[in-house]
Amino acid sequence: MLASGKYLDRTTRTHGPMKLVGDIKGVEAPDFSLLTLDGQKVKLSDYRGKAVLLNFWATWCPPCKVEMPWFVDLQKQYGKDGLIILGVAMDDSEPATIAKFAQDLGVNYTVLIGTDKVSDDYGDVQYLPTTFFIGRNGAVVDKLTGLLDRKDIEDDVKKTLSTDSGAPLRPAPVQQNQAQVQPKPVPPDPPDTRVPR
Repeated sequence: MLASGKYLDRTTRTHGPMKLVGDIKGVEAPDFSLLTLDGQKVKLSDYRGKAVLLNFWATWCPPCKVEMPWFVDLQKQYGKDGLIILGVAMDDSEPATIAKFAQDLGVNYTVLIGTDKVSDDYGDVQYLPTTFFIGRNGAVVDKLTGLLDRKDIEDDVKKTLSTDSGAPLRPAPVQQNQAQVQPKPVPPDPPDTRVPR
């Protein structure tokens, strides 16, 4: 697994409550309201009934650059079946810089400007890329961290497209401020090629 790594600024900012922690499959994905690159407001709840691939990425993230053309192809292939891809840019760059980057890669899906709040709502996204697959009923189907095989991503897209829009949701666990939480030690993944955000 290749991930672009841990964000650099994670120790300096204050965290709000984190919603998606622990076992998140079947938990309702937190709604958000984010701006597109041209300043339009987008809410996740606008896409209820659709299958959503929600990808956290940055322009400086090499693995993100590898998978973005895959997302372009997946949007072309599965858009007619109800797939919506939302790319959440987590860099500090100006929207025009992010837009040029996305245009150069031929991005055909909606790019949103990320915030610390949306990162916290999604469990404090610390590694890029991080991708959530959200079913038609609004529940998290799966989460992938790092660059995986395109087949793994496409398999999750198919699974997400087949979710029942009437399936019951589990309540989201809420974890308070990160300063109050003692992290569990995690053994490093050999080789650890993640890049900090």
